[in-house]
Amino acid sequence: MKILNSALLDLFLSSTGICTDTRKIQAGNLFFALKGPNFNANVLAKEALEKGAIAAIIDDPAYLTGKETILVEDGLQALQDLARDYRSTLKIPIIGLTGSNGKTTTKELLFSVLSQQYQCYATEGNLNNHIGVPLSILQIKPMHEVAVIEMGANKQGDIKELVEITQPTHSLITNIGKAHLEGFGGESGVIKGKGELFDYVALHGGIVFLPKDKNVVYTMSQERGIRDCVYANEAMPITLLEAKPTVTFSCPDGSIVTSHLPGIYNFENIQMAIAVGKTFGLSDKACQTGISSYLPTNHRSQFIKIGSNQVLMDAYNANPSSMQAAISHFASTENNPKIVILGDMFELGDLTESEHKLLGKLIAEFDFSKVLLVGDHMQHALHFLPQAYYFPDKFGLHNWLQDHPITDSFLLVKGSRGIQLESILPFLNA
Repeated sequence: MKILNSALLDLFLSSTGICTDTRKIQAGNLFFALKGPNFNANVLAKEALEKGAIAAIIDDPAYLTGKETILVEDGLQALQDLARDYRSTLKIPIIGLTGSNGKTTTKELLFSVLSQQYQCYATEGNLNNHIGVPLSILQIKPMHEVAVIEMGANKQGDIKELVEITQPTHSLITNIGKAHLEGFGGESGVIKGKGELFDYVALHGGIVFLPKDKNVVYTMSQERGIRDCVYANEAMPITLLEAKPTVTFSCPDGSIVTSHLPGIYNFENIQMAIAVGKTFGLSDKACQTGISSYLPTNHRSQFIKIGSNQVLMDAYNANPSSMQAAISHFASTENNPKIVILGDMFELGDLTESEHKLLGKLIAEFDFSKVLLVGDHMQHALHFLPQAYYFPDKFGLHNWLQDHPITDSFLLVKGSRGIQLESILPFLNA
């Protein structure tokens, strides 16, 4: 049968939640049969119902089996519309954030800080795209008092789509850098695309959190005439004491806080998280606890002790901006010997060769004990690094590490998600 948006919302409210994967179906779930280039979940609608779903939302009439299968024109659009309608019923503040780098870490910091006082929901994992954001919105429960929704983008128009679903009351752009240049059409396209979050604020109002420095994000807010702004490091000014191996800072009350995050770039994320916490009425102490208690996971700025080696694992993503920040920080640490293992940066389009060459030039400025490069694009970095070890894929690196065990070293491991450099960890256990 077919269904109206209002009836679909009522059905969702009577369910135990949304599921798009029959392997994870729970009794009372509402199953959405989504399609993609390599999958068509319409074929799984009957299985979802047999496993306890109260209904299956499909967009292919060939799989109608009764009143429990509900036909819509487009399954993904129906999911997005449902999330938008559900968001309109929520009366809690929602913080929408995006940025070229650091958005997931900042999201986790916000969750850690706000959870000191509130029942907080935050985007789980990396569910920040056109499917993940509506699923995240639909995860918000009546018990939640505030939510943090991360929004990612590969091209212009993506943030506009996501922000209209999220309808944030508070907004934050971590930074603008060289990320997804191919889809955005260059750095100016990145600015325009990420700025779609502030476009929404300009039309609908809300509070914007801005960095301490008047950088491109500040300029973007001013160009749109946004006046309701909170600046990092104003409500609770903190002073950076050390950024290596992890960020340590002093607070107005004289206390010293040590985080588990490396690098000056993470100090900026910490400043922003504290600004949000203070805006939501948290005490200085609660903000400090939220920062100090956060432990990075999922191979993002994560310190891992394996065998006799210490690894700074940052292999979840990579672009020219984040690579430069991570390598420069790593080079400044006192640990020795220092080894870098770097994988390809993806989605750079016509700039792929030039950006990898620039990366090689940057690495050559430092005296690393070893440089190991992985992936097709990394061969361009060899122009400046004739002594580097090069592997077309991670499996060649695995074999090399087996034959040449690394011991008693400090390693930076960073690359784009598709390279999956975390796979090398078992080969470092020497």
